[in-house]
Parts: sequence; C-alpha cells; structure tokens
Amino acid sequence: MTVLKTSMRNFFAHKGRMALSAVAVLLSVAFVCGTLVFTDTMNTTFDNLFQATASDVQVSAKEASDTGETTSRTGRPPVMPASVVGEVRGAEGVQKAEGTVFSTSATVVDHDLDKLSPSSGAPTIVGSWNGNDARTMKITSGTAPKGPGQVMVDADTVDKHHLEIGDEIGIITVVGTHHARVSGVATFTVTNPGAAIFYLDTKTAQQTLIGRTGVYTNVNVTAAKGVTDARLKRNVIAALGHGYKVQTAKEVAAANQKQLQSMLNVMKYAMLGFAGIAFLVGIFLIINTFSMLVAQRTREIGLMRAIGSSRKQVNRSVLVEALLLGVIGSVLGVGAGVGIAVGLMKLMGTMGMHLSTDDLTVAWTTPALGLLLGVVVTVLAAYLPARRAGKVSPMAALRDAHAPADARAGVVRALIGLVLTGGGVASLFVAANADEAKAGSGWLGLGVVLTLVGFVVIGPLLAGGLVRVLGLAMLRIFGPVGRMAERNALRNPRRTGATGAALMIGLALVACLSVVGSSMVASATDELDKTVGTDFIVQSDVEGGVIKPQAVRAVKNTPGLERVTEYKLLDATLTTPDGKVSEKEEINAADPTYAQDVRTKTVAGNLADAYRPDSMSVFEGYADKHGITLGSTVSVHFKGGSTAKLTVRAITSDEAVVDKGAMYASISTVAKYVPAKNMPLDLLVFATAEHGQQDAAYKALKTALHKDPSVTVRDQTDYKKALKDQIGQLLNMIYGLLALAIIVAVLGVVNTLALSVVERTREIGLMRAIGLSRRQLRRMIRLESVVIAVFGALLGLGLGMGWGATAQKLLALEGLKVLDIPWPTITAVFVGSAFVGLFAALVPAFRAGRMNVLNAIATD
Repeated sequence: MTVLKTSMRNFFAHKGRMALSAVAVLLSVAFVCGTLVFTDTMNTTFDNLFQATASDVQVSAKEASDTGETTSRTGRPPVMPASVVGEVRGAEGVQKAEGTVFSTSATVVDHDLDKLSPSSGAPTIVGSWNGNDARTMKITSGTAPKGPGQVMVDADTVDKHHLEIGDEIGIITVVGTHHARVSGVATFTVTNPGAAIFYLDTKTAQQTLIGRTGVYTNVNVTAAKGVTDARLKRNVIAALGHGYKVQTAKEVAAANQKQLQSMLNVMKYAMLGFAGIAFLVGIFLIINTFSMLVAQRTREIGLMRAIGSSRKQVNRSVLVEALLLGVIGSVLGVGAGVGIAVGLMKLMGTMGMHLSTDDLTVAWTTPALGLLLGVVVTVLAAYLPARRAGKVSPMAALRDAHAPADARAGVVRALIGLVLTGGGVASLFVAANADEAKAGSGWLGLGVVLTLVGFVVIGPLLAGGLVRVLGLAMLRIFGPVGRMAERNALRNPRRTGATGAALMIGLALVACLSVVGSSMVASATDELDKTVGTDFIVQSDVEGGVIKPQAVRAVKNTPGLERVTEYKLLDATLTTPDGKVSEKEEINAADPTYAQDVRTKTVAGNLADAYRPDSMSVFEGYADKHGITLGSTVSVHFKGGSTAKLTVRAITSDEAVVDKGAMYASISTVAKYVPAKNMPLDLLVFATAEHGQQDAAYKALKTALHKDPSVTVRDQTDYKKALKDQIGQLLNMIYGLLALAIIVAVLGVVNTLALSVVERTREIGLMRAIGLSRRQLRRMIRLESVVIAVFGALLGLGLGMGWGATAQKLLALEGLKVLDIPWPTITAVFVGSAFVGLFAALVPAFRAGRMNVLNAIATD
C-alpha cells in the first residue's frame, strides 16, 4: 500500500511530464484499435451486403467465378441458355427461379461523356432488374425500366453525379453503345460500399451486354418453405447435372468474403506494422521520461532507501507509475481508436466507398488488445529506469548526486552495439552481392534489423562524436550560446542518443523507401527508353480491363499512323517435351509488329520468328527447366479452344523487365485454335506514327477515343509520368502512415527538453543571474533541440539510404538496374528535421524563459 501511495503521489506530482509519454501511448494504441475497428466494420458491412443480396441458391455458367463476378477477357460474361430456368423450376423444393443478366465489363457515361464509375475502385455493374435485387433495393423515385430506352440507377450514383430523371446516359460494351434515359432511382436498404449499379429490363440487358437474347448469367433460386439451402443445391444439381456452377448463399458470400479478405488483410497488417513502428519509437520516449524522472529524484530515492525501503520496493514504485501511465494512455487510446475508425470511414466516403456507422463493429478483443499492448509496452520500457532506481545507494541522500553512471556497462553496451552493427553491415553486404533476389531478401531483412538495433545501442557513442561535429558546423556561429547548447546535448549522451534514435527510425524508413521508389521509376524509365520502340500505348484505365473492339477500330482508322499492334493474353495449359504439364500459363498473343514495338533480348533465335505460323517463344528459365531448345515442339491447349502444336523459334532473356517471363505467339496462330467468341479482347494496343507526324497522330488518337473514357492513349512521356505518379502516390500514403512515428518522436524531443529544463533549473537560474538574457536562454534550448533532431536525421537518412541502396541491388536482379538517390527528398527531410527541432523546443524554451531567477537558484 505504501508503494502504491508513493507511486500515485509521484505520478500526479509529475503529471505534466507524464502527459507527453501518455500521448505517445495513446497515439500508438489508438492507431492499433482504429485499424482493427475499421477493418472489422468493413467486414461487417460486406458480410451484411453479401448475405442480403445472395439468393438461397445461385446457378451460373461453369466458367463463372465463385464470387459471381461476371467479367472476362472477352468482355462478355459467361452465360447459360434460358432453358436452364425451366429445368431449375422443375427441381424439388424450388419455390421460385428467375434468370438474370449482369456484367461488370461495361463503361457508363453521361451526356458529356464523363464516366459514371465509382472512384473507390468498386465495380460498375449493369444488369437486369429482378426480384432478388428488389429484396435489398427500394425504388424511391420514378419507375423500374420498362423498355430499351429506360435505365434505373442506384441513389448513391445519382447523388454523386447529380443525375436526374430523364437524363441520358450511354452504356459502352463490346456490343456497342446503348443509350437510355434515367427512369428511376433505387436506394439500397443495406449499406452499399460504393458500387455503381444500372438496371435495364431483361431483354435490353441481354442485347446490350451479350449481343443476343435467350441467355442468362445467373439463375436466382428461392427455396420452398422448410427446404434448406444445402438440400436445395443437391436437388438443383440433380435436375441440371454437373455442367453448371451451383452454390448456396453461404458459399457465394464466403467466396466474396475470401476475395475481399485478401485486400483487407494487406491494409490491416500494413497499418498495424506502422502502429508497431510508432510503439517502438514510443519506447524510447518512455525510457527517456522515466530515466530523467529517476535522475531528478535521486535524493528522494536515497532517502527512501535510508529509512528502510528495499531495492524491490523502489523498483516496484517506478513500475507502478509506468503501469498507471500505460493504463491511462491505453484507455484513452482505445476511445481515440474508435474515433480514428469513424474518421477513416468518413475519409473512405469522400473517396466513394460508403461505410455506415450503423455497422460500426467494436469486438471485445480490440480494447483488450489495445490495453494489453499499451500497458505491456509501457511497463517494459520503464523496466530499465526502474532497475536503475533500485540501485541508488542510501548515501546518495547525503549528497546532490544522480544515479551513478556505470562506466563498465557503457563499454559493454558500446561493444554489443558495434558487434550488432558490424553483423548488420555484413548481412547487407551479402544481400547486395546475392545471386538471387529471394535469397538476398532474407539477408536484407536481417541486415535492416541488426543495423537498426546496433545504431540504437551505440547511439550514445555516436552522439558523442556527431554532436561535436554538428556543433562545429552549426552551433559555434552562435558564440557562447551555441557552445552551451552543444555542451547540454553532450552532457548525457545516452539521453541524446535515445532521443535521436526515436527520430532515426521513422526517417530511416522514409529514406529507404524514397531510394527504392526513385530507383524503380528511374529503372523503369530507362528500360522504356531502351526497349519500347512505339510512339503510343493505348490501354484501359479499369483495373484488369480490356479494350473494346470499337476502340481498337477507332485506333486503326486514325490517320497518320504507320502501324498498329494488338496485344492479348490467353490462358493455356502447356505440355513440354519432357512430358510435364504446366497449368495456368499465359500466352502473350500479338501482331508480328510487336517485335518492333518492344525490343526484347533473346538468348537464342529471333523474336520475330516466334510470330511465324504455328510458332512461339519461351523464356530462358522455362526453357532450362523443361529442356526446351530451338525447334522443340510444345503442346498448347488454349482455354476455350483446342490444342496446338507450336514450334519454339526464340528463347527470351530472363533479364527483360518489360514482359518478363512472357511466352509469345502471333494472334493469327492463336485464332486458328480459339473460336472468335472465346478470343480475349486486347489488353494493350500500340501505335506508331508516320515519320514527323507524332504530334498530329497523338491529337488524332485522343479525338478518336474520346467517346470511351475508360480507354487512355499515352505517349512515352505520359506513360513515364503515370508510372512516377503511381509510385509517388504509394510513397505519399506510406509517408503519411510513418508520420505517426515521427509525431511520437517529436513528442520525445519535447519531453526530453522539458524534463531537461526542470533538471537544470538551478543551473538556468545561475546563468540568468550572471547575465544570460531570456532571449539567449531560449536560443540555447532551441539550438540544443535542433542539434538533437539533426543528429537523429543524419543517423536515419544515412541508415535508410544504405538500406535502399542494398534493396536496389536486389531489384537489379529483377531488371531494375538504376540506382537513383532522390537528393531533393533527402535534403528536404534533413532541413525539415531542423525545423522539427525548432518546433519541439518552442514550449520548453518558453517555460525556461519565464522562470523566476531567485526561485530557480533556490531550487533544491
């Protein structure tokens, strides 16, 4: 009880000093809990949607996906004859069976040719209005579609794009462009996460999406009373045979959830990883806080020992304070986490993904995990200072002394740090000289961990040297004030090292990712210059999208073009000369001019020969694995087609970056074995202008394709810019998440300075008494803060660039051979670190300047 009272008294006596440490715990716990609540809420939203929209049993074509996705490389969804509906109705236990048509391969535009697609990446669905959809959607305005000139639109899309009843829209499919006017608005009775949905009448949907009537993509089956879904499924299979895909509502929902889960897990674990980094940074803050509090209470601790307190009691007293800090910070963090989750939901709403707070899900495991993490991390971080406090001798009460420094421990720490750093550098060296990227990545990971831990451990040793150098470069110009700031930073190298290390971690990751991202862009740009010999690249902006035939015709009819090359991907099963069967392979089918458009290095033969009749190419690794040489025959069974015997005329190098690992054949060869109805649409189209006509051809292509906004034409400059922007957006998102760790590190600098000012109260009073002005005092503290921040930045940027350079060596094994250091970014981060130091010192410097001189001198 005495220990608890002492801990409570000390905790609340230093509540201001504990606040910043509590904020660090709060932020870290909030990020963890916010991530878990957000992803759980998304799971709940989609679970409710999948369960509400699935019929008891769903019948679809055999080649349809388990999720019911109705897109394909042909641009047409897989279909079944309308007679299936009658057969299903005749099955035992069927109350109702209704055929429907849906596709996610359509592009919908308004009268200004602006896309009416979700910005969140959710699908655009065009289909027939049916009874199953009527269960989860309510017509809130107008009427359902009743003819070819009418379309009903979901309410979210209407609101987002400001549509009104009577507005004309265009639905672009492989069949052509269908025009209709909005006849009604349907509102979801469950949460719609963001899909844009357009309903036509059944006959119009068939004609628009498939090009013919009398077919369906799905049959929704409702069970009679008392019939389970599993039993109904067995009865339907008995009636239809095994030529169709038959799934219960639970199976369809599970397949959809599995597909969604892979995306959510990436998001979830990435965000938790950044929260872990923030926790790691917070550990340094907590260690510093308790180390300084213990140092300031040396006399008090000594007196406690002198009147009979044991080492364990003193140790326990400090740990109880840490426990209080952890509990308070974690409880607040859990509450803040729910707020962060709601904020993320609102943010996703601005991006087009609608998540309702009605589905907000806070599982009991979330606050439990948040509290456990926060408390455990805080107590563990406080263990070393608590142990140090227990070692304070009773004799310390008789003198004004801090906890004794252990010189031997410092030497051991330095030796351990040097060994760890040396091991990390050796691991990075092995990674940089690895022959295979997979093997090298393991060494890279080990090197990153060892060098990071090593730099943390030898932080005090590095602080002693680097701060002196920084003092010469930055502080001496400020005269005596600068020299005092330097001495203050050097006074406790362990504290300076720990504070700098907290900032180092976040900046090291920033520098590493900047080097990797910049090198990827530079390498890809260099490779494009070397290999791409065409002027324009036409592709669909929809993820995994294909180019509709009318767009290809528009390209071919564009004046000023010398050649146009089509490029497709086909799924195939290969049987090689060694008798082995390779399933799920892809054949890159293109026009013979592709060999001019993309200059691919070969190790045997000429790539142009692979486009001869009944010929193909394979890549080097595949050839070596299966004993394939020039002239070998490979049996290729095309999905949706027949089997071809193709002669290998070229073997491409594994060093290629563009189409690495591709196997080529001509479109004319493939067309002999794949019926036209099953032939995939073009994934890319390459166009080369006539000599001197590049600008005119570029403008003409833009004009020719403006009617289909899902298709984009880019010249090489546009393509490089798009690549740079894509990587830049990813890096900016990562930098945003790393900002949490940097914020915690800044709090650490603030806390260190604030406690340092309290620790030096008498000293500050004496300096003020002998003539140091308030302005000089504040400058001294600001300069001390700047030099600590710059010290951390130098460590972080140096370490991060080393990691990034090593990672680039591994990327070079995959063909990305250019190392590019983004000096503008590195310089901006370095300069920004100095401003971070200035910002962190504002409050401590202001408080120091307001000290009463006499009271400060009289401080015990």
